[in-house]
Amino acid sequence: MTPPIEPSPPGGERLQTGALSAKVAQLLLKVNNDMALTESLDVALERLVSIITSTIGAERATIFLNDDETGELYSRVAQGSFLREIRIMNSRGIAGWVYTHEEGAIVHDAYKDKRFFKNVDMRTGFRTRSILCGVFSDATGKKIGVAQVLNKISGEFTQRDLDLLTMITRQAAIAIQNHLILEQVDSVRKQELDFLDVVSQISSELELEPLLQKIITTVTQMLNAERSSLFINDEKTNELYTIVGEGLGANEIRFPNHLGIAGHVFTTGEVLNIPHAYADLRFNPAFDKQTGFFTRSMLCLPVTNKAGKVIGVSQVLNKRGGAFTQDDEARLSAFTSQISIGIENATLFKDVQKLMNYTESMLYSMTNGVITFNDEGKIATCNPAGVRILGVDNEQEIIGRTMEEQFSGENEWLVAKMTDEKEVDILMDVELKFSGDPISANITIVPLTDEEGQDLGVMLMIEDISTEKRIKSTMSRYMDADLADQLLEGGEEMLGGKQSVGTVLFSDIRSFTTLTEQLGAQGTVALLNEYFTIMVDIVQAEGGMLDKFIGDAMMVIFGTPIAHDDDPDRGVRAAIKMMTELAELNVARKKRGMTAIDHGLGLNTDDIVSGNIGSPKRMDYTVIGDGVNLAARLESACKKYGAHILISEYTFDALKATYRTRPIDRVIVKGKTEPVRVYEVLDYHTKSSFPNLVESLGYFNSGIEYYNEARWDEAIKQFQQALVGNPDDKCCKMYVERCEDLRANPPEGEWDGVWVFTSK
Repeated sequence: MTPPIEPSPPGGERLQTGALSAKVAQLLLKVNNDMALTESLDVALERLVSIITSTIGAERATIFLNDDETGELYSRVAQGSFLREIRIMNSRGIAGWVYTHEEGAIVHDAYKDKRFFKNVDMRTGFRTRSILCGVFSDATGKKIGVAQVLNKISGEFTQRDLDLLTMITRQAAIAIQNHLILEQVDSVRKQELDFLDVVSQISSELELEPLLQKIITTVTQMLNAERSSLFINDEKTNELYTIVGEGLGANEIRFPNHLGIAGHVFTTGEVLNIPHAYADLRFNPAFDKQTGFFTRSMLCLPVTNKAGKVIGVSQVLNKRGGAFTQDDEARLSAFTSQISIGIENATLFKDVQKLMNYTESMLYSMTNGVITFNDEGKIATCNPAGVRILGVDNEQEIIGRTMEEQFSGENEWLVAKMTDEKEVDILMDVELKFSGDPISANITIVPLTDEEGQDLGVMLMIEDISTEKRIKSTMSRYMDADLADQLLEGGEEMLGGKQSVGTVLFSDIRSFTTLTEQLGAQGTVALLNEYFTIMVDIVQAEGGMLDKFIGDAMMVIFGTPIAHDDDPDRGVRAAIKMMTELAELNVARKKRGMTAIDHGLGLNTDDIVSGNIGSPKRMDYTVIGDGVNLAARLESACKKYGAHILISEYTFDALKATYRTRPIDRVIVKGKTEPVRVYEVLDYHTKSSFPNLVESLGYFNSGIEYYNEARWDEAIKQFQQALVGNPDDKCCKMYVERCEDLRANPPEGEWDGVWVFTSK
């Protein structure tokens, strides 16, 4: 056990190192022995934290080590915290102040100290009262970090505690440094082994897609980045393309090989290390807007073959903890030089495979039946689709049959067509009957000849359109033609009732009654046609389904009957686009001397039930459920907050991309008993529609925190400060009034920040 130390004497008396008590000397000896027995840095830090807390008599202690590469203080162990690692800039907070000033600090009331960084308390739920913080340095005085002790159990921290903390950490410094060195050596060794292993695997991989996946995964991990991509030059199209990319899914990306930062690196052969992407004029932010990803830093290198020819570009994004270094450049350059041969071999192998498998792949992937007859009129080949359409078990069953044998009875008219035709003939929507029910088909007859024009036979292509005709007949009663075409591959079963997760969007034109009075009947119809044309195009561009028009309102579903991985994002992107397109429409309307239009949108993601609803004479494919009702309530609530796009917490939590939002309220809508968090989407705003957006959001978010804590006066100050930047922010004005009312009439019981709507 750690020997107890006498309580700190009053008056801040220092602990003189030249006259150590026997107990202090015994303690330092134990620290030295215990640290020498530790097997790893984690164990050493845990043991050191335990010694410090028990010796000084505090609730918690944390050892922050300095990361020279990132300029951060990091903790590998935080006693009593769920966080395995905490990182802060080595100039922030009390720990950063102590590190940069190389001076200990004793803080008796943390929340009154301006240096205190309370975000960690907010994340962990721990309440810091007092702090003792000292420089963690070795015997030579070189600082390696900071030791921080929280909440003295009895009394207050004193200078004697600070002296004792300094002695303990200095005694443990050698062991900590040894462990750090061992970790660095092990890390470098592991990286080298991993590098050799990956290069070995890549050298033996001929498939291009698995090869690229291995490369980008290795690069991302090797450079401790968030994403990476490997672009290959397509010499036929002069485009850079990638089949796979870390965080990009499986979609191929192509762009001209001279555009953007990757294009600059490809055309010039330069290495670009960009710490701030948006400050570089060559950076194209379009991909960020498309994917929702935010690019901070970039490292981009050319990939060259043995002859020195640039064959592609390696691009790495967002180094974790800072910008990319020269060491990162060297490692990536060494890696790309090793993999260039593998990339060329895999690309060549892919091209050869394409040429070899072109004909076979084309025939076997076709849904149309393709049957060839030789010059004797006998069946030579038949693809799987043809086997299915002809109603036989396999291709061998019909190989060698004559035209007359295969197409007899009701189908014999086709033999005459194939025999007589000397040019390509197309027959639309004809009927054929083999085994079972007749089929509707589109038929193409193509005579086969050699280079000299000699007859080689004939090819018959049969497109079975029976299913498409039946489904189109059913779907025409309740959905538009574009969606019907998309559903054909899914079959009729997709039109039955089913439960799924979907995102519902409601939109509604504001003050529509007033508009109709101004415009009259013809003007109102013209307005709606112009408005709905734009809005429906936006919805369809994001893969949404227009469920119905409800007067001047629209109900849209994303996720049924066809689901996508990012349906909530599609809904939010559509809502943002609807706002920006409406602004452009209003500009045009004002130029024509017409009244501007305003609308509100509400989105919710939840379980919904979809299917055919109605009578045999009139069917409607629609969705129902509480998730639909909540979206409608949010659209209506836009007017209460002066908002245009409101989304529920369920949509917010399901989003994959990042959008500019603010928490607007926590409410119980009419007809519900459970509260729902509501967010406002702000991405469509311009500087004129929402001035000083970033600053105002900061004050607004602080106001919401105080509001949820029932600190009405502080909340009012924050909302009023937000109004200075944007005086037209109706939501801020509403919260000022609400806080004043709550201050005058405090809520009964414990305040949970929930507001109950009494109307729809």
